[in-house]
Amino acid sequence: MARIVIDARQYTTSTGRYTFRLVEHLEKIDAENDYIVLLQPEDMHAYEFTNRRFAKLPCPHKEFTFAEQLALNKQIRDLKPDLVHFTMTQQPVLYRGKTVSTMHDLTTVRFRNPSKNAVVFKIKQWVYRWVNRRVARKSQAVITPSQYVKDDIVNFAHIDPARVTVTYEAADPINEAAQPIETLKNKQFIMYLGRPTPHKNLERLIDAFVTLRASHPDLYLVLAGKKDANYDRIEQLVTAKGIKNVYFTGFISDGQLRWLYEHCAAYIFPSLSEGFGLPGLEAMAQGAPVVSSNATCLPEVYDDAAHYFDPLDVQNIADVINEVLTNKDLRQELVTKGKKQAEKYSWQRTAEQTLAIYNHVLSSK
Repeated sequence: MARIVIDARQYTTSTGRYTFRLVEHLEKIDAENDYIVLLQPEDMHAYEFTNRRFAKLPCPHKEFTFAEQLALNKQIRDLKPDLVHFTMTQQPVLYRGKTVSTMHDLTTVRFRNPSKNAVVFKIKQWVYRWVNRRVARKSQAVITPSQYVKDDIVNFAHIDPARVTVTYEAADPINEAAQPIETLKNKQFIMYLGRPTPHKNLERLIDAFVTLRASHPDLYLVLAGKKDANYDRIEQLVTAKGIKNVYFTGFISDGQLRWLYEHCAAYIFPSLSEGFGLPGLEAMAQGAPVVSSNATCLPEVYDDAAHYFDPLDVQNIADVINEVLTNKDLRQELVTKGKKQAEKYSWQRTAEQTLAIYNHVLSSK
């Protein structure tokens, strides 16, 4: 029996989705080890355990802070764990115990965020590069969500590939009843869901949409996701260029998201860099035809269940989306293949692979 600490401080992000599902399924399969799950105080309600070997503990130390490096380090050492699973790269780099680290991608190392101060962000990016290398080298085992990220980290940090294991993520079904968005009822639309940071490539998608409207004048582009400084910047750009039929939803409920997936002409994923590409897989699970960038891990995860374009070529983006809009058979083929592709992935399998990694690290000297 071992004591395992899981760092779950990023509950409200995509990393949090991964951690939540991992812990949920570890509860079901591990009756031997004791677990302490670290949560931000405001997220303590998020996990209600059914396995008596699992406990939660408030952890107020934010990522990218001195408190993370010092106070979190002390909090973990005081718990005297046999193993710590850091579910993100941000962690106390001086912690000396046995660790497993999940490294989701190297996107932050390579792309800047225009909503942040350029000089400050550049300094933070330099530090983050060092942290990524340090974490990859000091962890007894590294987990990545795709083979692409594994190869990327091995080359970036110059570590032994045998220390890195791919554990794919999975799409969650939306159980909430579909809730129509009145503005979009009876309209043809393509959609994107997610963050609007530069590597998501939304500006080229918007330019491609302008091209598409020449042959599809009634088509709408729906950009779904919580408003932030980057979405404000993109919305101002759309307004300044006088582009019509672009609809920004802001935050939407699961029911509204389900309705969008079920009624869109296509889900578009134009990203330049992803670690796994979960939104596209979720769209497939809900029956949306997916048109995707061919960059980084996306062909690995989606296989032949998506129709691909070059994300740097605006005309190619428009042409490939147009093929799906105008070819009913292709659209139906993507829906059928997409549902089957989403079913290949399982959080249960993710948890089983992760537990095997824990046991391997615990048994090593």
